[in-house]
Amino acid sequence: MAGRRGKFWLFVAILVVLHFTLHLTLGLGRSAPDLLTVAALLGARRVPGAGAALLGAVLGLLNDVLSLTSFGASAVALTVACYLGSRTRDLFEGDSLLFGALYLFLGKWLHDTLYFLLGLSRGGTDDAVNVLLTNAPIAAAYAAGAGLLALILFRSAGGER
Repeated sequence: MAGRRGKFWLFVAILVVLHFTLHLTLGLGRSAPDLLTVAALLGARRVPGAGAALLGAVLGLLNDVLSLTSFGASAVALTVACYLGSRTRDLFEGDSLLFGALYLFLGKWLHDTLYFLLGLSRGGTDDAVNVLLTNAPIAAAYAAGAGLLALILFRSAGGER
C-alpha cells in the first residue's frame, strides 16, 4: 500500500518538474499545458481537505515565485481549487477516466476563473468574456487532455488500476 502511495506522489512530482521544464527551461509558456494545476488537482483527490489546501498553496506559491505582477494569486486559486477537489471524494466514488477528464477540466477552469477574478486583469467586460468563456475553457481542455494522457501512462506503467 505504501508503495502505491509513493509511486503516485513520485508521479505528481514528475508532473511538477515537467511543468517547469516545459514552461521555463524550454520557454514554451502558454503553449505548454498547465501540468502544475493537473498535479495539484490529482494530488488533492488523495488527501483530506486541509492537506489538499496546503498542497495547492505550496504549488501555487512555487508558481507565483516566477511572477512579478501577481504574486499570491495562483496560490489562492490553487488552494481553493484543491480544497474543493478533495471534497469531491465525498461526492464521487472511483477514478474512471471520464470522471478524471471532467474533474481536471472543471478544476483548471475554476483555477483560471479565480485567478482572473482576483483582479489580475485590468480589462473591461469584453476582456472578462474573452478570458472566462474562451481562453479559460480552451486552456482547461488542453490541461485536462494532457493530464488524462499522463494518468493513462501512469496507470499503464503499473502505478495503479
